[in-house]
Amino acid sequence: MPNSVLPEAAPPAGSANLLVDFYDRLPRAIAACVDDPAPVKGGSAFSPGFLLPELDADVRDYLSVATASWQGLGTYGGHRLSLLDLTGNPGTGTTKTFASLLIVARAVEYIRRYGESITIFSPTSANKGTALRDAVLRAIEAGLVEPDQLRVIVLAPESCLAKLRSSRLSTDPALRERNPVLLYTGAQPEDVKPLGKGFADKYTGDFAAMGDNLWYSLELGNYLVADTARAFFEHQVAPAAPDGRPRLHAHAVSSAFGLLGYHRGRAVLEEDGLADVSTRPASLLVQHLGTPDMVLNLRHGDFDRANLPAYRADGQGIYEQSDDPRFPQVTYDPDEVLDPTFYTHRPATSPAMNELIARFGGDGIVVSLAECVARYPRLREMLAATDCALPADLRTLREWSLVMAMTGVLNAVDRGLVEQDRDIVVHGSGCYSAADYRPLEPDAVTRVATVEDVVAAVLG
Repeated sequence: MPNSVLPEAAPPAGSANLLVDFYDRLPRAIAACVDDPAPVKGGSAFSPGFLLPELDADVRDYLSVATASWQGLGTYGGHRLSLLDLTGNPGTGTTKTFASLLIVARAVEYIRRYGESITIFSPTSANKGTALRDAVLRAIEAGLVEPDQLRVIVLAPESCLAKLRSSRLSTDPALRERNPVLLYTGAQPEDVKPLGKGFADKYTGDFAAMGDNLWYSLELGNYLVADTARAFFEHQVAPAAPDGRPRLHAHAVSSAFGLLGYHRGRAVLEEDGLADVSTRPASLLVQHLGTPDMVLNLRHGDFDRANLPAYRADGQGIYEQSDDPRFPQVTYDPDEVLDPTFYTHRPATSPAMNELIARFGGDGIVVSLAECVARYPRLREMLAATDCALPADLRTLREWSLVMAMTGVLNAVDRGLVEQDRDIVVHGSGCYSAADYRPLEPDAVTRVATVEDVVAAVLG
């Protein structure tokens, strides 16, 4: 059976702390990702810079959840599959842990050096906000900062409320007041970004007048650095040999920050003579029908949804198409939103990702909920022995990133979109169910629609 999952005799396996174990390489990664690592003071472009605190016992404790593992998943359609599990922090269940821990570590070092407080402000579709809140709380509990020195404000679409988590930042009255969660009630979830930017641009001075630095953290460089460590980890546990099988890295993406960071890390290894550019893996972008923008741009050079294939109702509640193998063959709704986490339209990262795929190979594929549901029993079987075991009842799944990525991989193999003899590495960027966390308390959220609403919630 060519497309059955077979056990792998001796799969490469291993685990690491992506930040602690590669801490000495992070300055090199920062230099590869950031034009100027110095702090930026004053105005809405405030940044604490990229200096990191000394790796002492308290910092090690703070970073202890930045774990990753590599595990074989068998063979499918002649391709050996491996899982790069980035979901090990129980406080988040997603890869947003790594960047958020580094963001907060940089804030800690700035606070120590300059004695100034910082308020991190970030729009989010949920996971980034959860990870930033987790990192701030970890920094406070590790004794790296005091609660009045560092706080975080997140602005999320109301459609993502079910993904937001309870923690001491929401149950402790003093911490809840200092670290508010704002829910945007507008029709377009992605509008949290211009709303947040508008607030930051206009009211940075008000924070400065209070002796505080407002850090609008939604910048690409803040996320690339941590994801370079994925490449360092791969090189440590399963290095690719020039005479070995080529690889394809698959990732469920909204803006593909994770894959871009991985490629920056590979470039660092190549520049330092530790890896050969000839073994650089190809990339498979996996998206959903709600925001297929990166796949559309990769295939057609623009984001026009007119390039989506035409779906035809089958008369039994299903829509079908067979014109384009890179889009779902079946779907319950051609406009469905499989997971609201993936909400970015017209991502500015598309040209960079297109260039990497043109140079090193790869493709893009869009999956539907119907396809994920059909694959779910097989995926549950494949992931049963990993730390990303799926719940028996898929209705309790709250984060679909890994299921999307795995479904995209199996569909791409079945449809001949993956070159023969390529090993496939699936980035497990997110996976959690309702049983893995307590929802955020209703009194811990404030609903907003305008910049003035944000001002009232944050500044009174």
